[in-house]
Amino acid sequence: MSATATRATADTSPSQRARRTRRLTLGLIGCIVLLAVVCALSLCIGSKPIPLSEVWRAFTDDDSSLQEHIIVRQLRQPRTLIGLIAGACLGLSGAVMQGLTHNPLADPGILGIDAGAAFAVVIAIHAFDVNSASGFIWFAFVGAAFASVLVYGLGNMGRHAAAPVRLALAGMATAAVLGALTTSVLLSDQQTLDQYRFWVVGSLSGRDMQVVRDVAPFAIVAVALCLLSARSLNTLALGEDTARSLGASVLRARMLCSVAIVLSAGTATAACGPIGFVGLTVPHLVRRWTGPEHRWLLPYSTVVAPTLLLGADIIGRVIDRPSEVQVGIVTALLGAPFFVVVARRTRISSP
Repeated sequence: MSATATRATADTSPSQRARRTRRLTLGLIGCIVLLAVVCALSLCIGSKPIPLSEVWRAFTDDDSSLQEHIIVRQLRQPRTLIGLIAGACLGLSGAVMQGLTHNPLADPGILGIDAGAAFAVVIAIHAFDVNSASGFIWFAFVGAAFASVLVYGLGNMGRHAAAPVRLALAGMATAAVLGALTTSVLLSDQQTLDQYRFWVVGSLSGRDMQVVRDVAPFAIVAVALCLLSARSLNTLALGEDTARSLGASVLRARMLCSVAIVLSAGTATAACGPIGFVGLTVPHLVRRWTGPEHRWLLPYSTVVAPTLLLGADIIGRVIDRPSEVQVGIVTALLGAPFFVVVARRTRISSP
């Protein structure tokens, strides 16, 4: 958010602010309702359609002898919850990352964070025989943190430090290197490849409630830190000198945002593998409605991102019945054209 946009927001009259707050509040309630509808569809739609009334019975009067109840409770319930967790984490990590770096191209996938987490997970499988989400998550955090530091360091080299396109290029280069290292490990170990290939495609299927229980505590902390960073991001948007003159600790603000990004991106990647473009697309879509104010942008991203992710997962289930297309492939097909448009516009304004 630019200083001009911040001043414009501050200069609005009380009546305008009240109308804007009412509009944004109603919009957020509408997004929550839409998310609830998508969650219901996620429980109903699949290779075997199940009526909503039967889905309700599966939770209120569970009968383990009915196939429909088994499908809902053991397959679609954890799938939907993982979509909620991963979507919220991806949307928030993208929004916080874009605000922290002033980079409209920032995204856990584009900036190489997903590649860092994926490489760490491969090492966990290959060297330490880890095969559960509770084990993956620690390695995913380390890999995400390593990639974040490396990309930001590379992006700050040279005269035009941290320019948006420069950071994007540094992220792509880092992702390419880490991807090559990941491939070299996989080609040398068939067992690691067999286990990794089901994780790397980016999918909500094949997860159970144990995965939900493993990642939920980290997701709660990550979402809380991201939402708490709204004020810091608004202050940093004024510029570091102005932020310091207002009494803000720039270092503390950057550390809070960085920890939030690593936790949220690492949690999502550990839970369902690398899923691209959600963190890039959602903040841009939300910003058209909320404006640059992070106190609204972040809550909206928390709700809209899982709606998009679960919607993409539902599309993947129905376009190739009785098989399905994994959600990571669907989000890539939807998000890649959006990235091209944003990149072209950013290139014009970047130094």
